[in-house]
Formats: sequence, structure tokens, C-alpha cells
Amino acid sequence: MTKPKAIWSLLWRLTICGLLLAWIFHRIFTQEGRLALQALGQEFDQLSRPEQWRAAWHYGPRELWHTLNLVHPIAFILSLLFMGLTIFIGVWRWRLVMQTQGLHLPAGRALEISLVAHFFNSFLLGSSGGDLIKAYYAARETHHQKPEAVMTVLVDRIIGLFAMLTFAGCMMVPNLSLLRSHERLAALAGLILLMMVGCAVFLLIAFWGGLSRHWPQARHWLRALPKGDLLERALDAARRIGREPVMLAKMLGVSMILNLACVGQVMALAFGLDLHLSPPVLLLVVPIIICISAIPITPNGLGIRENLYVLMLAVPEINTPATSALSLSLLAYAGSLIWSLGGGAVYLFLRDRQHLYEVTHS
Repeated sequence: MTKPKAIWSLLWRLTICGLLLAWIFHRIFTQEGRLALQALGQEFDQLSRPEQWRAAWHYGPRELWHTLNLVHPIAFILSLLFMGLTIFIGVWRWRLVMQTQGLHLPAGRALEISLVAHFFNSFLLGSSGGDLIKAYYAARETHHQKPEAVMTVLVDRIIGLFAMLTFAGCMMVPNLSLLRSHERLAALAGLILLMMVGCAVFLLIAFWGGLSRHWPQARHWLRALPKGDLLERALDAARRIGREPVMLAKMLGVSMILNLACVGQVMALAFGLDLHLSPPVLLLVVPIIICISAIPITPNGLGIRENLYVLMLAVPEINTPATSALSLSLLAYAGSLIWSLGGGAVYLFLRDRQHLYEVTHS
């Protein structure tokens, strides 16, 4: 790449990063500004759009800094370590999925791509929008196995979601009395169980489905679709995972470790905020919130996640003040955003000409 082209590439990447970070901080500041005006007895929604923006950037940075200062620094650093651990464990699981396809991505390169995906997660819809970017880079890593590389990203996400849903479902057992006491908590638990069943059905069809055995024309119809040959290869890639139950069990085991790290991040923050939240409660609440926030409704689940923390932790049996529950959510998001800044830095300097080391078998 010539020097002018390299400079131009760096400049447009810097511009994109700057705009995206400004946008996500504006979303955070708007939330903080709304709360600050409510505390002053003013209605944020009654202001004009320019007035809302001024209020957001006037109150937002100050209120966000105040929120960050509520937690003990050691606890916040510990939460950052747990957040980083979830990224590293996610890389471990993704590489396991790739191994089933004969793709061997170096750990460093997989970490680079995962950090960039985490950066884009900060503003794309849901908490898994960055997977689109991850799939894009995965496809660019190989010339001959693009569908298989993309499929590894989808499978990795689905396995992770199923493991988190299963984790939440198991933790409903020691919290049955809590769920029975409140209709809203029971409704959320019911939604999680429905999502778990739906995810399980999807995995069964993807990994072990045999539609073409009963309807031989099914494969013909699949090939007739636009990009049908690529869809067929992606389906075959999923079937290969179904034929490796030991590897699949290992992926689920790694996912459970990742789930514990997710809860560990929030547990550290709760301790730093001096919130007396029992581990069984957090082991239920955090996975439920993560799973529902993954639904692509708002960027990175912002707003949905905060409301869920307040909704679930403010019940009398838990009795966490709404402001404390909101602070807990914002601090957890702040930790994620700090790691996304690292992903933004990687994105600026990500080398394009790196490819997977493919292992071919004769």
C-alpha cells in the first residue's frame, strides 16, 4: 500500500471510530441528562431536541463521572479483569468451533478480530451486532472456505446463547420462591425458557437435522435459492459439528466458564457499590438480562439492560434502590466500553492481508 493510501485509510478509520464513539457517548449522556433533570423536577421529553442535546452534554459527563466514582476502584478494576476474561474465553470457544471446520486461526489474530467485533457491539443493535463484523473478517481470512468461516461465527454465538439460557434456566431452581412471588420476574423467566427451547430446536435442526433424508428434493430446493451453494456448504459445516459430540461438549463447558466470568464482573461491581446481593440472585439475574439484551432492539441493548436491572433488583425480596441498580448497570456497561476502546484501536491498525492457515487432508 502506498503512503498516501495508507494515510487515507488511517484517516477514514479514525473518522469512523470518532463518530461512533461520539454517538455512543451521546446515548449514555442523554440517559444521564434525563435522570439529572428528573431529579431537578424537570421533564426531559418536553425540551426541544437542541435543548435535550445541550442538557445531555452538560449533565451527562458530570453524572457519568459521579456514577463511576460510586464504586471502589479495586472492585472496578476487578470487574474490568472479568470483562476482559469474557473476551479471551470467547476467543477460546470460537477457535474450538473453527477447528471442527479444519480452520486454524492463530490466537492473536482471533483476539484482534474479537476485539474489533466487541468495539462494533457498542453501537450495533442488540449485544451481538458485532458478530456481523466478526463474520466479515472471518470470511476474508480464507479464499476457499468462506461459508464455513462465517458459519463458525453464527454457531459460536448460538452455542454461547444456548449455554447462557441453560445457565439461567438451571439457576431458576434455587430461586423458585423469588420467581413465584412476582409476576414480572416469572414472566421474564418464562421468556427465557421459551428462548431456550427455540434455541435448542434450532441447534437440533442445524446439527442433526435430516430433512433431506425424508424429502430428497430438499437439497435441490436449497441449491435453487440465491447463493444456494453457499447455504448448502454452511449447512454441511454445521452438520460436521454435530458429528463431534466431544468437541461440542467442550464448547458448552467453555461457555459455562464464560457465563461465570460475566456474573463475576457484576458481582465485583455490586461488592464495590456495597450492595448486599446474594450470589444465587446474581447468578439468575445477570444471565437473564444478558439474554434479553441480546435481542436486537437497541444499540448494545442500551436502555433495555438498564430497565431490566432496575425491574429485577428493585423487588422487595432483593430491595436494591433503583438508583443503585441503574449505577450497577451503567458501571458494567462502562467496563465493556473501556474494552471496546481497545477494539477501536485494533480496528485502526488491523492488517488486511492476513489469512487463515488452512489444513487440508488428502
